[in-house]
Amino acid sequence: MKALQFVGVGQPLELNDVPEPTPEPGWVVVEVVAAGLCHSDLHILHGPGAAWLDHIPITLGHEVAGTVSALGEGVTGFRIGQRVGVGLVSDLSEGPGGSFMGSAPGVAVDGGYGEKIVAHASSLVPIPEGVSYAAAAVATDSTTTAYHAVRTSGRVRAGMVIGVIGLGGLGLNAVRVADILGAVVYGVDVNAGTFDDARKLGARDCFTGVADLKSLEPEVIIDFAGTGVTTAEAIETVRPRGRVVLVGLGAQTTSFATDQLVTRRVELCGSLGSDSNEELREVYDLIAAGEIEPIIEEIPFADVPEGLARLERGVVRGRLVTCPRG
Repeated sequence: MKALQFVGVGQPLELNDVPEPTPEPGWVVVEVVAAGLCHSDLHILHGPGAAWLDHIPITLGHEVAGTVSALGEGVTGFRIGQRVGVGLVSDLSEGPGGSFMGSAPGVAVDGGYGEKIVAHASSLVPIPEGVSYAAAAVATDSTTTAYHAVRTSGRVRAGMVIGVIGLGGLGLNAVRVADILGAVVYGVDVNAGTFDDARKLGARDCFTGVADLKSLEPEVIIDFAGTGVTTAEAIETVRPRGRVVLVGLGAQTTSFATDQLVTRRVELCGSLGSDSNEELREVYDLIAAGEIEPIIEEIPFADVPEGLARLERGVVRGRLVTCPRG
């Protein structure tokens, strides 16, 4: 079967023939129907994220939804042909090869830029009726990462004032989640072209600078840009005893005024993926109920390299999804 593989830092993805996967005990084979494109793939292609990988070459693509096509020994609770998403649960104990994502496709095992993958049965979540494969795929990371950052890491509750930095795929999902939770949400992005979408999803107003949030006294600021400057400005802008949640990996390192963090007693925390598949189930239920409607553009599999280039140029609205089988 065909797969787009990462073969080394700074090198383009290669379309290669790879063996069809077979499931070990406890694993299943999933025929990929939809795979999402993510900025994390760029982080791998350009170098820093390559350290996350269990092996090279590896088929990228960690946002995956499809149908079960084979069951390994001992797998129960799933059937051939069942629609499933592959959950991304952070494993801070670190797995083989230093992977912090357990059995995640595209990181620990070959991912969704191929026609089939193997997935551990414990990572699978059934896709409810009314949820498309494309929405189910992006929900595994883009939507659930935002959901986790807002609800779990940010501890956002009704009535709280929230700032969301970076109104791309994750940030727009975060705006929607915070609005569903009853928070008063404001968005920040250097690209004012994102503001209409953010307002439609629940943002009260949007700004091009983090400091513009200062007078609003946000209790939580969630940084999906992570450019370094954005995080430092968030620490100075959030209200005293407030919380800054860092999700974006726009910069490898950053610096900030320690007196702002200490004297204002600001809490700074990182947020990655989700802690359990229960969060993905909750996200699927919200999509099925029409509460969340991911902004998705489907592209041909042959256009994945150009799609990643578009992500890098910052010209993608919402999330890109492809089907390796055409």
